[in-house]
Amino acid sequence: MRILVASPIFPATLKKLREEHDVVDAFNAPEDELKSHIADREVLVFRSGVNITGDVMACAPNLSLLIRAGSGLDNLDMTYVQEHDLKLVRVPGPGARAVAELAFAFMLALARQVPLADRLTREGRWAKHEISGYLLADKTLGIYGAGSIGTQVGQMGAAWGMRVIGCVEHPSPARAASLGEQGIHLADSRELLTTSDFLSIHVPLQDSTRNLIDAGAIAQMKPGAFLINLARGGVVDEEALHDALKEGHLGGAGMDVHKDEGEGRISPLADLSNVILTPHMGAGTVDSQRRIGERILEIIASHRLEEPADSSGRKA
Repeated sequence: MRILVASPIFPATLKKLREEHDVVDAFNAPEDELKSHIADREVLVFRSGVNITGDVMACAPNLSLLIRAGSGLDNLDMTYVQEHDLKLVRVPGPGARAVAELAFAFMLALARQVPLADRLTREGRWAKHEISGYLLADKTLGIYGAGSIGTQVGQMGAAWGMRVIGCVEHPSPARAASLGEQGIHLADSRELLTTSDFLSIHVPLQDSTRNLIDAGAIAQMKPGAFLINLARGGVVDEEALHDALKEGHLGGAGMDVHKDEGEGRISPLADLSNVILTPHMGAGTVDSQRRIGERILEIIASHRLEEPADSSGRKA
């Protein structure tokens, strides 16, 4: 099959694809380049960091399968996909655990001021009696968006002895019961904001969630609370967060996603010492990317079997 790989994927997977298919790679290419590369392609594999617009897909008359090597779809023109009945397959599972573990890593590092302790020690400062910290046990962990990733964060919190509460877009008795079995109490957004010692964000970026955590929401948060965002950068108002951190209303933040991402861009939170900034690497473990790669191979093999044969009996 003719495949365009528009984002970096597990090296062994890319090698295998090249052995069995006609593969072009254009990692995170701008729109004009994508239009050129996709022209004769049947399959598109992509992650975050590249915008798959309707104009790009319109340049590929033979395009029949899109594989999102992860979960988020904010960089894909879903209207075009639906109108042209393109097959879209997401691979959210393997990355969910990796993102959840990074959320927990942020919580531990912020609670114990690990970045500050590390920096001072490297500078020769023995600040053992200057740095204080908090236990996670008995603290309230709020999960804003208790879906696949959020639920795993909540499970870790419950295992750590935290009181875990979570909210979902469409609450119901069945959803409350399901979350309860995993140690997560279903709550509304107000309870999350006002009672959470750690608030972890796990919602997709869409019109209803853009700037969801704005100045008003942050003002409702518990004084000294910690904010964790591994969802999408546009979900949190970074300027409002900066003000709340600088003024001491919040204790700290961990941000793996940013409103403005990419090489050379600097977060407006970069001047704050109580913030951890990472480059959208939540799902980027070797283990998760290997499994995502395996699923990509399985999906393409299955799709190839489904493709109709041409007049010679060969698969297209």
